[in-house]
Amino acid sequence: MREYLKGKGRGFGYVLGSFFGAVTPFCSCSSVPLFIGFTTARIPLGITMAFLITSPIINEVAVVLLWGLLGWKVTLLYVASGLAAGMLGGLLMDALHAERWLQPYLWEEMKRPAMQMLTMRAERRRIPLEYRHSFALGETRTIFRRVWKWVFLGVALGAGLHGFVPQEWFAENLGNGRWWSVPLAVAAGIPLYTNVTGIVPVMESLLMKGLPVGTTLAFCMSTVAASLPELLMLKQVMRIPLLALFASFLLVLFTLLGWLFNALPFGL
Repeated sequence: MREYLKGKGRGFGYVLGSFFGAVTPFCSCSSVPLFIGFTTARIPLGITMAFLITSPIINEVAVVLLWGLLGWKVTLLYVASGLAAGMLGGLLMDALHAERWLQPYLWEEMKRPAMQMLTMRAERRRIPLEYRHSFALGETRTIFRRVWKWVFLGVALGAGLHGFVPQEWFAENLGNGRWWSVPLAVAAGIPLYTNVTGIVPVMESLLMKGLPVGTTLAFCMSTVAASLPELLMLKQVMRIPLLALFASFLLVLFTLLGWLFNALPFGL
């Protein structure tokens, strides 16, 4: 991918990263290993972040479900918003030179000379397959030990929301006429852990209960774009300033999108 991007504009890279994220079926946590791979391959951070943001928001199954349940208007809004979020996020990260806030080992990897990278790849190709499998198993165990409790906590929070918080509460407290309802919905959604396929029925139900389209989209996008397990995993590759920038960007962008869509004069 790095060789393919060479000589092309950075804007093309943001588009490519976002569309690649849209067609890959990863949730917020499973996108992290690819993020590490892109970074160590010295692909610019902005393009990598475009993928990381878009990948959990959009996939083909979600598009089909959304189209069947909610119609083409909401589906196109959702897809366009997800792609725009990735591209804008990539642009922001590059503008702020956010790669300096990666963990030191990744930052050093990105600064390695090209010839040194080629030499390391040649050495890796000589590693026996049995060792690769053993190394992968060890990495899996290490990651599992770090994140399992946070995965359970995130799922528990999501279950509490789905099972014990009445949908009427959302409609009454996050309805029209309250400007703060959109940022509150986004702030409530970011810590929760679910994937885009699982959030579609919730989205339909909230809309049927009277929650505005913008508030619903903002809540659901924030729920699938970030989560406590993902942020914990990203802590292994990002320092606190970059994590804070990532979460703040999602909060601000999804809030603006929610306000915009609530103001649009269309019906479902």
